[in-house]
Amino acid sequence: MLDQMLVNQVRRRVEAAGLPVTVELWNGERVGMQDAAAVRVRLHQPASLKAMADPSLGALARAYVEGHLDLEGDVRDILALGDRLCNAGDCKPRTGSDSWKWWRHTRARDRKNIQYHYDVSNDFYGLWLDARRVYSCAYFRDPDMSLDAAQEAKLDHICRKLDLKPGERFLDIGCGWGGLILHAAERYGAEAVGITLSDDQHAWVSEQIAARGLAGRVEVRRMDYRDVPEAGGFDKIASVGMFEHVGRANLAAYFRKIHALLKPGGLVLNHGITTATPDAAGLGGGIAEFIDDYVFPGGELVHAHEVFRAAAGSGLECLDAENLRPHYAKTLWHWVTRLERHAEAARRLIGEQKYRIWRIYMAGSAHAFDRGWLELWQILAGKGVDGQQPGYPFRRDHIYAGG
Repeated sequence: MLDQMLVNQVRRRVEAAGLPVTVELWNGERVGMQDAAAVRVRLHQPASLKAMADPSLGALARAYVEGHLDLEGDVRDILALGDRLCNAGDCKPRTGSDSWKWWRHTRARDRKNIQYHYDVSNDFYGLWLDARRVYSCAYFRDPDMSLDAAQEAKLDHICRKLDLKPGERFLDIGCGWGGLILHAAERYGAEAVGITLSDDQHAWVSEQIAARGLAGRVEVRRMDYRDVPEAGGFDKIASVGMFEHVGRANLAAYFRKIHALLKPGGLVLNHGITTATPDAAGLGGGIAEFIDDYVFPGGELVHAHEVFRAAAGSGLECLDAENLRPHYAKTLWHWVTRLERHAEAARRLIGEQKYRIWRIYMAGSAHAFDRGWLELWQILAGKGVDGQQPGYPFRRDHIYAGG
């Protein structure tokens, strides 16, 4: 009786929405458009009805990842139809303080969380990232650029914003697979240090340093940013796609640490995902909870104004800011396309469930950036000298030179 009530509820919702979708039940019964449906949803058990009867994007993603239902069709259509079916909202409001979650960002917990996401398989990431394995928003200086060219353009964009010069000591906080530190050393002559909590990334970068003959000029450490010892030891610092793991309650301490590590006159570029609305606590519709449970445990998003506030509060002067939101949507769609192209190899490397996690997470994130639910900010700041502005060029010409 309950199952049939839920079936009727699903039918009413799908038909009322007028969407080009077919829902196929475990017994072969079909609901919705019978011909030329852009998306087919296959429910494998009666329990799956709950996700469709009163759907949210987060609930549908969970059901898909757990194998309770299959989503067939172009992933862009799947996300667009899911958005309309769920009447999705963009962000969930922030309520109360997060200070009680102190345990989410201990050193041990942060290391565990990073390893959960990144120590999956270097070969898996190699299937769909660019040749440098840069796992962050690319910079499409030309909209028709390939992913590899756009990631190289992003590395140049960061190095130029930092006005990176030969011989300068450069720190990359959360260096990933080393794309930025290798580029900074080879193209700009920097003495580069990268830190990561991922064992797989550390091993990969170590191999790259040796293979490229960069020992003595580039170093990779398996280290928490809070434990970097060189006070005043770096001319330039970058943090790319890492501060989302820091936690709102730790932002002030994070920027104070960066301030302490910079030499007077030094520059830092913080590149990271933010919410699009000032008082949001992440994406709504159960998406934030899905991401915390399956994708980035411990991850927290804040609005750009909180980044400015925390950076300024540490004594850093904010000098430049750029929102690369459309660039990240484009980057993510490239990743999804490449992942789907190598679906069978991905399944062999990490299994069906993790393949589904990465597919739906990256496609959902691309959709969120397209819709303006998320933003990607590069914020450049500097450490002044005796009240004088940090060592930053008077004009921006250096950023776009040769571009």
